[in-house]
Amino acid sequence: MKIILHIGPDAVHSDRLQQVLEDKRAQLIEKGVLFARSPGGRNHTRLYMGVSDPDAPDSLRAGRGFASPEAQEALRQDIETSLEAEVMKYRPALLILSAHQLGANLCHRSEIARLHALLAPISPDITILAHVEDPARMALRAYAAQIMDGRVRGLGLELGLLDRPDWWQACVGTRPKPALQFGIFPEAQMALHWLDFAALVREWDAVFGKGATQLRALDIARLSGPDATAEILAAFGLDTQIGSAVPTNVLPDPSAAWLSRARRFNDALIRLMRVEDQTIPRSLWRRLLGELRIDGPASDPGALSALSDRFAPSHAALLSAHPGLTTAALAPCARKPGWIEADAGQGFRATQYLMAFGPRLKQAFKDEAAKARTETAAPTPETIDDVLSPDARRLMPPLAKQKFLSLHGSAFRPHNNLGLPDETTLFPAFSPPAPRTLREGNTGNLIVGCMKNEAPYIVEWVAYHRVIGFDSFMIYTNGCEDPTDPILKRLEAMGIVHHRDNENWTGKSPQQFALDQAMEDPVLKAADWIAHIDVDEFVNIRCGNGTLQDFMARVPDATNIAMTWRLFGHGGVRRFDDTPVIAQFTDCAPRYCPKPHTVWGFKTMTRNIGAYEKLSCHRPNRLRPALEHQVRWVNGNGQDMTREAAKSGWRSSKRSIGYDLLQLNHYALRSAESFLIKRQRGRALHVDRSIGLNYWIRMDWSGARDTTIQRNLPRVQAEIAHLLADPELKRLHDAGVAWHRAKAAELHATEEFEDLYQQAIALRLTPEERAAWALALDMES
Repeated sequence: MKIILHIGPDAVHSDRLQQVLEDKRAQLIEKGVLFARSPGGRNHTRLYMGVSDPDAPDSLRAGRGFASPEAQEALRQDIETSLEAEVMKYRPALLILSAHQLGANLCHRSEIARLHALLAPISPDITILAHVEDPARMALRAYAAQIMDGRVRGLGLELGLLDRPDWWQACVGTRPKPALQFGIFPEAQMALHWLDFAALVREWDAVFGKGATQLRALDIARLSGPDATAEILAAFGLDTQIGSAVPTNVLPDPSAAWLSRARRFNDALIRLMRVEDQTIPRSLWRRLLGELRIDGPASDPGALSALSDRFAPSHAALLSAHPGLTTAALAPCARKPGWIEADAGQGFRATQYLMAFGPRLKQAFKDEAAKARTETAAPTPETIDDVLSPDARRLMPPLAKQKFLSLHGSAFRPHNNLGLPDETTLFPAFSPPAPRTLREGNTGNLIVGCMKNEAPYIVEWVAYHRVIGFDSFMIYTNGCEDPTDPILKRLEAMGIVHHRDNENWTGKSPQQFALDQAMEDPVLKAADWIAHIDVDEFVNIRCGNGTLQDFMARVPDATNIAMTWRLFGHGGVRRFDDTPVIAQFTDCAPRYCPKPHTVWGFKTMTRNIGAYEKLSCHRPNRLRPALEHQVRWVNGNGQDMTREAAKSGWRSSKRSIGYDLLQLNHYALRSAESFLIKRQRGRALHVDRSIGLNYWIRMDWSGARDTTIQRNLPRVQAEIAHLLADPELKRLHDAGVAWHRAKAAELHATEEFEDLYQQAIALRLTPEERAAWALALDMES
């Protein structure tokens, strides 16, 4: 097996490259190429965090709880184990790893050597790939990123080193010691050592072997267009077909005046924090920098022609040694007068803005001080066992315990302290909804779903969604062994469901194949609204009479509704029972639970106006530019979230979370026996991933109770009775129940599944412990 390690160092270029690799991950696996997931979902930042200098934590390590050498070592061990397991699972011919921080931030051979030691046991055949262009152009992009991370010194820092014979070591000499409490991180404050591409090759070859490092021309415009896939295939030496990439918009460079303002503000803010001996959270710091934004021309790289000149003598040799480089990429821009920091505009004075932001800074100082006091009393690696529950103390791996330490007392700790109405008070039963009459040929509010072995749950799910205002159902099935197919065919004969055979699916998942087919189906084309949800998901309308119309009346201009999951655990229900799911399960995740990522995932209800080209698991994708102005996204509170969600994203953030009016109840496990059957049958979307105890840890949430959906029970039970009055449907439903009971008994008799069952029902975790353990798993992040 060969490893290609892409080290950036340009963040913008690397982000787009990783977007395409992530999108093509399944197709690449089929071709024997693994774009790894275990070091990070897309940008393999875990790989970087695991090998950087232990005593010089950067903003990533500090922000993610790996600042201490002990925490970093636990992370490194976990990367080593999980990456090896991922390689063993897929056995690829080529493993691709990518993190721009590797090239941009690693500056000591000891760091590069730690990375080599981590990768060499997997395969000694390692190529280092870096994309570069004119140093002046790269410097401006990197400088802007450093400014947003708190850099206080201008580009005069780099220009003052031009006469140094060893640029790399001269830049390393500008690297300050970290001062985490004041937001001073070495990688944000030091000069850009890697602009010396010859030295970059020298330092990496010194560890990975002569000739291991390859330079390639950086072309952001090409990578952002339809030729992106071809460029990536060429960069990684792949001769295969995986389809074209979706073009993306290249964000404009920040104005020179804004960068000038931001740098001066960073300097003033850090001085203030030192004087006050106080700190503020990084999120607030970046918001304040955003509020300093001012329009104007971007910095001209031609003004940094001295940087281009400094390295030009080495470029001829690089062009000869690296076929992927081009003269055009290394060509400098037209020479302009020497670099002078731009006027910040409008008489800008950083101290005046510090005064204007004073109340917010004062509150932030107060909050951070209180947090610090809490953390002083918080558990440490030595005392963590004193606060963990018995099961967590015994079973949680070291990295999960480390995640618990970073989560404890942080802004991401799950809780219910939101001062919101009690969710266990049963409201009066809803009155029957007003009947809906559709115009001829119209399929109204449509649910598109995929099912496999879901026979006992179909009638309740259909009945529930019919009584809240869904008009049509289009259900795809494949590989069913229980009576799922006959039940859906009977419901189709009754005029309720449109059943679609998905047995001949191709591609990365049966679900995505079905959704691609659905886009061309006349049933979908005739719908007003489209929701793709699964049979374990229930749209819980928490306003008015509980119908879609009640929610729609609150958001008449919406075209997309992000329905955020509320994850419900098994709640102590061990045995499968033919009782409505919404009646059995009430234990769920806390209302505030931003970590791990799955908890605030959302599914989308979309007005069928043709604004998007593709329907995916969580949302529509590929927004048509001509219709972008017509799109308006709202959350479960009815609040606008268009800017955040219009083009990408599948989970709510602390800014966009909302489910006061609508939430999506997600019963991913149901009973413990139902989980066994789900474990045995596999998954619809990710067919290459097993459902074991890790899945249970992610999904068996408790810590809150929510019974709001149960006021639907009277009319849902009436609709279930109405449907099961059909003798054939009743017979098939009963057969499905019997099949699942027999399957549960069969799995109990199988050692592997009985062991999984016993482990699952015995595991007791607090929400904070569960969140920490799920974060440590990290395979799907």
